[in-house]
Amino acid sequence: MMKKAIDAHFHIWRQEDQPWLRGPMVPRIFGPYEPIRRDYPIEEFLADQQGSDVEKAVYVQTNWAKEDFEKEVAFLQTTADETGWPHAIVGYADMTVDDVRHQIDRLIKYPLLRGVRMQLHWHETPAFRFAASADQVVDPKVRANVARLKDYGLSFDLQLFPAQMKDGLTLVGENPETNFILTHAGMLTDMSEETTQAWKAGLRSLSAAPNLYAKLSGLGTFVHRNDPALIAYIVDNAIDILGSDRLMFGSNFPIEKLWTSHAELIKAHREAAAKHGAAAEADIFWNTAEKVYRPV
Repeated sequence: MMKKAIDAHFHIWRQEDQPWLRGPMVPRIFGPYEPIRRDYPIEEFLADQQGSDVEKAVYVQTNWAKEDFEKEVAFLQTTADETGWPHAIVGYADMTVDDVRHQIDRLIKYPLLRGVRMQLHWHETPAFRFAASADQVVDPKVRANVARLKDYGLSFDLQLFPAQMKDGLTLVGENPETNFILTHAGMLTDMSEETTQAWKAGLRSLSAAPNLYAKLSGLGTFVHRNDPALIAYIVDNAIDILGSDRLMFGSNFPIEKLWTSHAELIKAHREAAAKHGAAAEADIFWNTAEKVYRPV
């Protein structure tokens, strides 16, 4: 059994830096979130993942105010310098501006920066929406700015719903020198036949791009619980379609802390991966994240 792990998707924050944690409660994809409307420091994350055999972790941006994009990465770099965690940073850059290089030039000086995420997911259900439109993923400015990431050696965390994955393939396919990481394994919203078939078709579409990876993270987002059967279903199909060497585990803490512990969460993922053998376990819990994010 693969013991050591890289947690390829986690967050920490100070409530004062998060507009969405200071404002009124609104419907969100992960449901009621009152318990996390507070500071979530690195010390609490380290306590939460005790016993999970996590040796390295990748921080992913948490929607600070847009103008504070550099402050976020600076905060995480300082945290890492002081505590040794995290080991890689995925920051934010606004890919809808005329030229994102002005932002990237400010971020690239932080040694742990490995990539950026701008959430592009859009859904017909209003509470699930984040992007301005379903086709923002192929907006000309977004495409031009994503194309600039290769000059910095940065990856792009790609957050899409299945209906957007055909457009996603356009973006990924035209940037073969850039690694793309599909967040939350493509965001399967429910287990209806229509939804699961669309999800699998979307993954098959994206699988055509060899620079596309996927994160087994946030799998409780829409059911609001740690569901080992659902996790196994997603892991089985993701391995079948993408292969284990393109998959990585992420806890999505503290979002998933709303309904489970880190230990129970990683246990469900380990059990799902174990059925596929030691090589698959090594890929999911270490090798893929080590390759893509290059944690220190």
